[in-house]
Order: sequence, then C-alpha cells, then structure tokens
Amino acid sequence: MYDLGVLGLWLAGVLLLAWPTTAAGEPCAEPFAAIFARVAPVVVSIQATRINKANPQHRFETVVGSGVVVERDGQVLTNAHVVDGAAALSITLDSGVKAPARLVGMDTVLDLALLRLASPSPLAAARLGDSSTLRVGDEVVAIGNPIGLDHTMTRGIVSGLNRLLPGAAEQPMIQTDAPINPGNSGGPLVDRCGRVIGINTFISEGAQGIGFAVPIDAAKAVLRDLRETGRVVRPWLGIEGREVDSRLGALLRIPLAPGYLVEVVYDGSPAERAGVRGGSLSIVVQGEEYLLGGDILAAIQGTSIRTHQDYLDKVRTLRPGQRVRVTVIRDGQTREITLTVAERPRLPSDLVE
Repeated sequence: MYDLGVLGLWLAGVLLLAWPTTAAGEPCAEPFAAIFARVAPVVVSIQATRINKANPQHRFETVVGSGVVVERDGQVLTNAHVVDGAAALSITLDSGVKAPARLVGMDTVLDLALLRLASPSPLAAARLGDSSTLRVGDEVVAIGNPIGLDHTMTRGIVSGLNRLLPGAAEQPMIQTDAPINPGNSGGPLVDRCGRVIGINTFISEGAQGIGFAVPIDAAKAVLRDLRETGRVVRPWLGIEGREVDSRLGALLRIPLAPGYLVEVVYDGSPAERAGVRGGSLSIVVQGEEYLLGGDILAAIQGTSIRTHQDYLDKVRTLRPGQRVRVTVIRDGQTREITLTVAERPRLPSDLVE
C-alpha cells in the first residue's frame, strides 16, 4: 500500500520539476516540440450538447471546443460561449479518457467558464503565466482542437496588446497571428516558457492572421468568484457611449461639451430609471457611426469622465446598491442626477459570435 500523502507530494514534485527554469530575465528558448509535449497533457477537448427547441428534426446540437486544466482536482477553464446553454458536458483528456463535467461558474463579460470533471486521480495542471509582461513580438503558440483535429499547435507572435473589440469593450484583449480556428475556443495561448498567458476566444472573420485571447491575468482575477459563487458580481449603471471627439463638433458645427457621450441607456437600468438620456440621431462621420442627442456624462462622484477607460475605471470602484451622483450636460446645461448602482446583468451583446 502506498501512503497517498507521500505519493501526492512526490507527484507534485515531479510536475514542478517538469517545468523549465531560467535565470532571472533570461528568455526561454526551448524547442516548440518540447513545449507541446509538456503543455498538451493539460489541454482538453470539450463536447457541449445543447437542445435545439426550434428544430424538431435535429433536437440535439454538439459544440466542440477546447479547455485547459487549471487545478489538479479537475477544474478546467474554457470559453463561456462553448458551454453556454449546454444540457450536458463531457471532457476528453489528452489520454483519451472521456468523463462527464459540470459547470461551476460562468462569466459572460470575459467569455470564460469554469468546469469540473470527475477524475479518480489528480490531473496535471497548467502553469499560469503573467500576461502583464507580454510585449508585441513575443513568440506564442495556440494549442487546441480546431475543426475537430485534437491537440493541434499553431505558432505566431503577439501582434498587439490592449485591443478593445466591438461587443467586448470591457476587457482589453491580446491580439495574435497564431492561427486560431473554430474548435480552438477556450484553449490556451502559451509563451516560450510553456506558461499559459491567454485563453483563445475570438476570431476575426474576413481577416487572416488576426485572433484574440483573454489575458490570463484577467482570468485569474475572476477564478475565485467563479469557484465560490458561480458568477462575477460587477457594478453597472447601464450606459454605453464613447469619448466626445472635438473633431465631431467641428464637422457637424454643433457645440459638444467635453465628456463621455451617452449613446445607449439600457431599459430598466439605473441610468434609465434616473432619467439619463441616450442618443436618438444616427450620424456617420468618416465611416464611423455616432448616436447623438443624448446626455454627455461629465463626472461620476466628482471624478471627471472623458474617455471610455475613464468610465470603466470609475464604475469598477462602485458597488451594487451604492447611491452615486453623476453629472451630465443636457442641452448645454449641467445637471446632477442621483442613481443606485445595480449588479450587471447578462446583456444581449454578451457571447454574440
């Protein structure tokens, strides 16, 4: 009989020693084949079965995606859009073993989901890196199951950082030219040290060599909430907009005060209940659409708001249930409005592919 405690410590030591170490500041330059050999065992294939109520001829749909084991007890990180609405989930490990899984938590804002599979023994887990240290030009690989071809690795570089995408403007993304295809969703983006630095999530249709991944630092920041409560609680005012571009006023020959142009106010949101106005007039300027006629948000709790990032940064400091004062400019007049912060609900734009 083996002492399970001693055996567990021995296995942990073996897994730790398997990862390469480099001197401080020295870049990893291990062969890609060695990186794949080490990381592939922590990459899984996910099969999500959905019931299609609208099609009586084909009641069941199966979506295939990828995931990465983040804890040895069987916790797997993937994309929310892979498992959203699934009636049943199963995971196929690198060894070929297939096991049922359950949804632990989901975050539609970051497009992340945490699953847990039933495993009789501890699994190898990924080494999570630090996405804040990434630089444009760093070499990366994507590992996953594109179009059903399991455990495929593609190679590229970090093409851009802090990319804000339409419909996902709350979290800057990593841009990469490592080929990412349907089925790669939820798989890891890995650096030359074999560390996971992103979760592949988005493909730009109509473009070549442009894919996006959620930075692993953003994923790590919500893992605890997903484990403990199954969701991420975020403050929400119910406003979408953009920075007032001074060139816009000059082109249209109308006065626009500096601030955050309120374009959309969600029905039933704190902003809508408090009387904040959204835009109603669509104007296309140099190929870009603006919704004019709404309020201009100038400040929240006395903090000046000028850009989209200003707005996001300030809202993140609030808490659901808190009463806050917002300053808006309407028809050239400054107004003070008080509203009560709510918890962000799932929005129609979330997980739209």
